[in-house]
Amino acid sequence: MLKAPAEDKELAKALILDELFDLCLYRILEKNASGNLKKTLNELIPIETKHCAFWQEFFGIKLETLNFGRRVKLGIISLICKIFGDPAVYLALEAIEVYGIRKYLTIWEQYENTPLANAVRVVLNDEFVHEDQVVSGYTERKINPERIRNIFLGFNDGLVEFVGAVGGFFAAFQSAGPVLIASLTGAAAGALSMAVGVYASSSSEKEIERIASQKEQFLSKTKTSDPIGDSPWSSAVIVGVSYFFGSMVPVLPVFFGTKSVVISWIAGGVMVVLVTTVLSFISGMRIRKRVLMNLSLVTVAVTVAYVVGVLVKKCLGVQIL
Repeated sequence: MLKAPAEDKELAKALILDELFDLCLYRILEKNASGNLKKTLNELIPIETKHCAFWQEFFGIKLETLNFGRRVKLGIISLICKIFGDPAVYLALEAIEVYGIRKYLTIWEQYENTPLANAVRVVLNDEFVHEDQVVSGYTERKINPERIRNIFLGFNDGLVEFVGAVGGFFAAFQSAGPVLIASLTGAAAGALSMAVGVYASSSSEKEIERIASQKEQFLSKTKTSDPIGDSPWSSAVIVGVSYFFGSMVPVLPVFFGTKSVVISWIAGGVMVVLVTTVLSFISGMRIRKRVLMNLSLVTVAVTVAYVVGVLVKKCLGVQIL
């Protein structure tokens, strides 16, 4: 078998360690799994074992242990899956697939026009088709991915918005009572606004999909099933409720009596990191880059909101008696 050039050593290590990480995760999850989930993981383990062996031979590098960062990541994901059960396992499996697709396409771009292209194509076909079918066959039976994303995105929107808003309220009112009232009112109104917006957009999207489906049925003279997914009402409720809970994260310290906005900012910042990490993992994005970007955006939002609060207090003479 042809082997990759020696200068691809860093790429090789990263790819092999990623494959080894996936294999270790599947083996850990399989121990506590049952039913269809155990069957799915038992199908994935030999596939991943073959792929891991292929890349080690392809690059001529033998790695049998994970580095520190991946061991920590493995421990965290395993713990989360143990606590939350099948839903968390679903997210892990789908996230690994999404991340893997992006990673393998990068590999293909590098080797597409080289003598190694055929060897790489064989294993990538297996990655994209066989492994993807196994994961998709399980995840489609377990959880609606649209619902999961709606929960996290609604929560994230409320969280980010009110991390900034609470700072602005403190700057304007200088008192916990009015800040709490303004925050609760704003959170309720924001949740309702988000729900209405999601309902309007989702219902329009469903109507377009329904018309397209009817057109396809007419042209093909066959009856097809309606598009799968949450109803507009369900999506609206999920996003609205998630938004409200997200907005409550920086508000809760005020509710429990804090007199400083710093505690709300810290609570919000910690939760932003956690939620961004989950969203990045689910979406297959680079976690560190996404976390830094979101923290930067939150910092800008907090700064702008606080400055606006100060200006409102000075220019409009806001006084709380």
